[in-house]
Amino acid sequence: MTASLKAIDGNVDLAVLMNDLASSARAAARVLALASEEQKNRALDAMERAIRQNAEAILAANAEDVAEFRSSGGTAAFIDRLTLTPARIAAMADGIATVRAIPDPVGVVTESWQRPNGMTIERVRVPLGVVAVIFESRPNVTADAGVLCLKSGNAVILRGGSDSFRSSRAIHACLTQGLREAGLPEAAITLVPTRDRAAVGLLLSGLGGKVDVIVPRGGKSLVARVEAEARVPVFAHLEGVNHVYVDRAANPEMAKAIVLNAKMRRTGVCGAAETLLVDRAGATTHLGPLVGMLIDAGCEVRGDEAVRRADARVKPAVEDDWNAEYLDAIIAAKVVDGVDGAIAHVQEHGSHHTDAIVTEDDKAAKKFLKEVDSAIVLHNASTQFADGGEFGFGAEIGIATGRFHARGPVGVEQLTSFKYRIHGSGQTRP
Repeated sequence: MTASLKAIDGNVDLAVLMNDLASSARAAARVLALASEEQKNRALDAMERAIRQNAEAILAANAEDVAEFRSSGGTAAFIDRLTLTPARIAAMADGIATVRAIPDPVGVVTESWQRPNGMTIERVRVPLGVVAVIFESRPNVTADAGVLCLKSGNAVILRGGSDSFRSSRAIHACLTQGLREAGLPEAAITLVPTRDRAAVGLLLSGLGGKVDVIVPRGGKSLVARVEAEARVPVFAHLEGVNHVYVDRAANPEMAKAIVLNAKMRRTGVCGAAETLLVDRAGATTHLGPLVGMLIDAGCEVRGDEAVRRADARVKPAVEDDWNAEYLDAIIAAKVVDGVDGAIAHVQEHGSHHTDAIVTEDDKAAKKFLKEVDSAIVLHNASTQFADGGEFGFGAEIGIATGRFHARGPVGVEQLTSFKYRIHGSGQTRP
């Protein structure tokens, strides 16, 4: 750890620091709630330019983070989540441009009606206030969360993981530059300047009502802690125990392409497939090629008896495998009795994140899409499309797996609430 990091972590009263940060964010939120779309877009334009112009500095900071994490014995999948590349930085900047192009949701009237007494009632979108985002590993969340909150008129307090501390600071400096250029308060996007884990507990307390909502982005233990301790509303982002079900009527080549991409494109992302389900009626033709393809690609397959018969290299699955989010080149595989068997398995073992069916049978596809109760359900497409950027949101603040307020990729619109505006002409209630 560098001397500067030691100074930040060692010479501060954390409670005082966090309360000051939250007070400044609260004040900034009031400014942002009234900021014009043009002013917010100027900030986003400057942020995009700063990210592109400072790509080398961001990469250098990230290289230090990766080296430190690698020396501590970090897994390959988590190193991939932590690592930035020129292409990933370019994608981060492109995401900011996409967010800038999204219409400002603040002040939009979503519904209007007139009452018999002549009053007109409008439902209008408003910001949430101060959003706290607690995340691990992925430094790009710094930019994604920052720009989405800005566009939706919210201030944000970012508490990144200790493993991405330097990377997040380098990205945050670019965001701060954009705020300054647009004349917006720098506290609108605040990065907690310490690795001290006690900062998480202070955020979960709500800091005396200064934090309005918390978004956890990380592993199961982080999300469990947030849900157990948070004193303010939480956008739940549970683990991605995601399934690909290959139906008897699947196109074999399409099934292979989708399964390979869903599992192996990036094994450490929350949209990666963790369980392969194959229709018993199509197992003779589909199962062996799919399992062999995965193993040949370097993926460990843990399967039930039918899967093990299809390829001697398959390892026996245990009960815990059906509930596992591996975030690695490992997949559980099982033979099920048709679409009903697949749905039953997903409902029992899934995390309501992202699940896919591969089939040319429209009836089976419609049944799967209707009955699987997940935030994202796909037909003939990879689960790796579980991403706000792929939805056209530019970025995402997380994949919400709960059922209240927001579900699926949390973008600009999902970071607003609403209020009612009533226009009268002197009405009084009898």
